Amino acid sequence: MKTQRPLYLCFILIFGIVSPCKAQLDTHKIDRIIASYMTEKNIPGMVVGIVQGDVLSWSNAYGWADIKNKKPMQTDALMNIASISKTITATAIMQLWEQGNLDLDTDINTYLSISIRNPHHPEVPITIRHLLTHTSSIIDGSAYQDSYACGDPNISLQQWITQYLTEEGEFYNSEENFLPKEPGTQHEYSNVGYGLLGFIVEEITNMPFNQYCREQIFEPLGMKYTGWHINEIDSAKHTIPHIYVNQENRQMIVEQYSEFFPGEKEFAIGTNIPLCLYSFPNYPDGLLRTNVEELSYFLRAMMNEEVFNNHPLLKKSTIDEMLSFQVEGNARQGLCWRQSDFESLWGHSGGDPGVRTHMYFSRETDVGIIIFQNNNEGDQFEILKEIYKVATEDLK
Repeated sequence: MKTQRPLYLCFILIFGIVSPCKAQLDTHKIDRIIASYMTEKNIPGMVVGIVQGDVLSWSNAYGWADIKNKKPMQTDALMNIASISKTITATAIMQLWEQGNLDLDTDINTYLSISIRNPHHPEVPITIRHLLTHTSSIIDGSAYQDSYACGDPNISLQQWITQYLTEEGEFYNSEENFLPKEPGTQHEYSNVGYGLLGFIVEEITNMPFNQYCREQIFEPLGMKYTGWHINEIDSAKHTIPHIYVNQENRQMIVEQYSEFFPGEKEFAIGTNIPLCLYSFPNYPDGLLRTNVEELSYFLRAMMNEEVFNNHPLLKKSTIDEMLSFQVEGNARQGLCWRQSDFESLWGHSGGDPGVRTHMYFSRETDVGIIIFQNNNEGDQFEILKEIYKVATEDLK
């Protein structure tokens, strides 16, 4: 039911003296916090990792990766991590920005083979900065919600974006897909906007977005088990997403999501029901499939500002720009990354059917927390806060 990695202590040799460079962790206290949360919220399985400086100092797995087949959760379990994925997409964009291949404040149509405008304000260009900060006026219509399906997507990212955002497209709806406000004037969270960012990467680099990420982010960082599509990863290591059935959601599950529960007929109240491994064509917004350890490589590259595994992911000045407030009157939104009102942690969360995830870190304490769980019950950020307090006790 539970596997645990030992607590790693980092030592620095200075003038012949060996001294610890990371805070000690009360891992038993963390275990108790998580066990109580899982029991109270009916969570099948969780994986938690703590980054201290440039190391993943501790990680642990709890409960079940697959209830039906009694498969325990493991620390190397892969999961579709929902909107934390956006931080990878933003990194790809900012790499191209560093190289001078795009400008954050230029009309996106400069980089596209198709033309995209908000039909309510066709004279106002949409920029990459708008997309990164959720101020583009592009929103998630019913076609986006309907695009979820078992297995990998059956249309390409290019087809999806073209069909959703151009007037002749099958999924185009001027009222559902765009705000009435002009670009740059309203903050409205947009998954489709991040699909469009992935497509911009494709247009500039002339390669599929998933391939670009593999060559320029995953392989250099050593994220060898990470991928965007099911056919890119070892599906045997993939955690099964679950939905907890209660009195309030049972009818909705039966009516709207039955196709995601292969072979399930009962939907008994008080049980966690396994879903299929699903996807959607707008995948750069939320379909990264990775494990806590490999995601920590990416987080450590951001925390240590430039280099992890001898790979310069982004320049320090670029990271500083990403972790700065970008929207007037919004003391939260950076370039993709958001600052929480707890301890000024920077990070991102994620939620999709059967998954909930968080990845946050402090630039002051150099501590980061990653949490995966394979249903979407509870308030995971509250648990992250408790774990962060334990991880920083010796630093105060």
